[in-house]
Amino acid sequence: MTRLNRRWIALGLALAATEAGATEYQRSVARYELPDVTLVNQDGARVKLKDVIAPGTPTFVQFVFTSCPTICPILGAIFSSFQAKLGPAADDLRFVSISIDPEHDEPARMKAFLQRYNAKANWSFLTGSREDIRAVQRAFDTSTGDKMSHTPLTFFFSPSEGAWVRIGGFIGAAELVSEFEGASSGSKVSRHAPRTAKPTSEAALTTPP
Repeated sequence: MTRLNRRWIALGLALAATEAGATEYQRSVARYELPDVTLVNQDGARVKLKDVIAPGTPTFVQFVFTSCPTICPILGAIFSSFQAKLGPAADDLRFVSISIDPEHDEPARMKAFLQRYNAKANWSFLTGSREDIRAVQRAFDTSTGDKMSHTPLTFFFSPSEGAWVRIGGFIGAAELVSEFEGASSGSKVSRHAPRTAKPTSEAALTTPP
């Protein structure tokens, strides 16, 4: 069996686990101050981050990169599955993928990434200068180091709480729906008890030769 085949089998098993809710994740609530930066979306248009992540609009955010072989395909699939499970209600939300590899993630590659996951029109992919991307990462308290060492994180802004819910680790789409609906209802406790996520990084998920 080739290394590539082993990698895809491993990814398939990991994604199946997230769909079954058999993963561990850590939930917390935080307030983040967005930096005043202008980024570039998948259509090549310059957009202000504060316009894309608009106040009062439920917004989901992930940090990924298009050539990522491990974590990012699963994160993309989580967004895609979440949209499908939520149905028409997902049309009122915003989804934002932010590149942590701005030197290579140009609009064409970002658009191909979105198409791979059947992204709706309300799912944007943003890139920008290295300095601006690091400013966004610092704002969300995420790693600004080696892209291969980044951990799986999903954020969503809950207008009812006026804060961001931070999910560390892989979360199943059904569990993400429950987390979002619980936060939207004004509940301070998620429908699923918080779980402790095991530290996971890009390097840790790389299939050995």
